[in-house]
Amino acid sequence: MDRRVAERLRGALGPLGLEPHAFKVGWYNAVVQPAFHLPYPDDTLAFVILSTPSMFDKALKPFVKKERSKIIRDPVDQCISYHLSRVKEKFPDQRVDVMFDYEILPSRKPKFLAQTAAHVAGAAYYYQRKDVKHDPWGKKIYGVCIHPKYGGWFAIRGLLLFPDIQVLFLEQPAPVDCVSTEEKRIELLEQFNFHWQDGRYRDIIEVKERYSEEQRVYFATPPAERFRLLGLTQEAQRIEFQ
Repeated sequence: MDRRVAERLRGALGPLGLEPHAFKVGWYNAVVQPAFHLPYPDDTLAFVILSTPSMFDKALKPFVKKERSKIIRDPVDQCISYHLSRVKEKFPDQRVDVMFDYEILPSRKPKFLAQTAAHVAGAAYYYQRKDVKHDPWGKKIYGVCIHPKYGGWFAIRGLLLFPDIQVLFLEQPAPVDCVSTEEKRIELLEQFNFHWQDGRYRDIIEVKERYSEEQRVYFATPPAERFRLLGLTQEAQRIEFQ
């Protein structure tokens, strides 16, 4: 069953520049604090959804063109929400729960730890200060995921959970350790923490695909001004920020 689900998801999401990666809820819950546990049995089938560089042209721009009058909040968030909700329709006999990366709990904590989910699913390696043997920092250092194909040119967009599907024998894939030297890991974490605006950390490895210039400009633009880049009206912008 889990293989058929995975194939159906890849068929639906792949043409949109989205990648689903399967994991068991128990893999995730085993490595996060109880406050972040997903409220499902350990063997519950779940997928973490990544957006690849091609998502901008394959999903976002067509979505904006088609749904122009309905866009009232962040266009990327609304695009992802639209497509993942449509994916649910492909499983009429299954319960499918969706969590988005931008959702937060009443405590203001995120609903799930996106980078941890990507790591346990084998989608991307989550590099943290614990991966550096001789820690040179005396301050808080945030970790970052690196994809073996896209480097840092991707994003984690959400989770799809299938509460009715238990996968006792799903094997956990190890994420590809593509930043394998101590020197490169230090360089990665320093670039991400202290120079993230210039995006150099994204190219810590040789990547096969990266964001287009148009896409880079879009994500480098303050959110309130992104509507203009997509040709959206000021009316939509006013609605979003009411």
